[in-house]
Amino acid sequence: MIKKNKSLLVFALKLVLFCLLVWLLAANFDWRAALGRMAGVSLGYGAAAFGVALVLLVNNTIRWRVVMAATGGALTFLNTFHILFIGLFFNQTLPSSAGGDPVRMYLAGKAGLDMKDAISGVILERIATVLGLVLLVVSSQPFLLARIGDNPLKWFFPGLALALLLGVLVLMFLDRLPGGLDRMAVFRALFRLSANTRRLFFQPRYAGQAIALGVSGNILLALMVFFLAQSIELRIGILDCLVLVPPVILVSTVPIMPGGWGVREFGMIAAFGLIGIASENALALSILFGFLSLLIGLPGGILWLAGGYRRKDVDAEMDGSTTEN
Repeated sequence: MIKKNKSLLVFALKLVLFCLLVWLLAANFDWRAALGRMAGVSLGYGAAAFGVALVLLVNNTIRWRVVMAATGGALTFLNTFHILFIGLFFNQTLPSSAGGDPVRMYLAGKAGLDMKDAISGVILERIATVLGLVLLVVSSQPFLLARIGDNPLKWFFPGLALALLLGVLVLMFLDRLPGGLDRMAVFRALFRLSANTRRLFFQPRYAGQAIALGVSGNILLALMVFFLAQSIELRIGILDCLVLVPPVILVSTVPIMPGGWGVREFGMIAAFGLIGIASENALALSILFGFLSLLIGLPGGILWLAGGYRRKDVDAEMDGSTTEN
């Protein structure tokens, strides 16, 4: 009962935040102009963005399989792709871009992976993704500084990169803490994750592939935005997208509403405003990106229903995995 009330409270808070974001967007930006810009979308460029999104799914499937190979797990490419597709659907229907991760953990366990390895594998795949994202942001820092000038923001992403690297190092050696803690289920799970983190990052071949696929995945996201920008005739270059889109993607992972809606729109408006793109045009671009993500994710929902899975089974499995003796 307490857990249920807590979940309802968290949901209510997120709903209030989302409504606040929508109100701020409606009050401060020209929605009609944004929708008018979207009305003239070029189907050719839209199809190109759709094609890039499919390549991105393949990229992410390979990345997850690399992580599983490093930690001793194994699923076929098609099975991994199938689960990733379903996870993508839930990313668009649950708060934050990580909303589908528990679903992926559950389905990977159902497909034959040890549940603890399934959980740590998904977490490590996420870490590799974020490492790739931060690496891309930091490497494009000189170009970003050319856009924003001498702004305190210039220290944010290098600081984030350092914090993330320190976090990974701590995670690697978490299971070396003094004995006795493994009597608690939560520490046993963390120690299993710690051991798998070493297996991934102490094997340069796997670590390099996973991080490189994290970088390439985020480059593909930037390319999607570039094609969508061309589809509504915005004067945005590919280099602009490579510099400005990764920080927006990073910010939109804040777990407020499904698919990053609201947060992403503010991020797009702020980022592309740095290169002179009008707010209504950046808003139109962000909405198009959100709609394309929803479109790509819809087949995952069909696969979920066809498999006869139930959301409450995912919750029960996750609860059982973190509380078992």
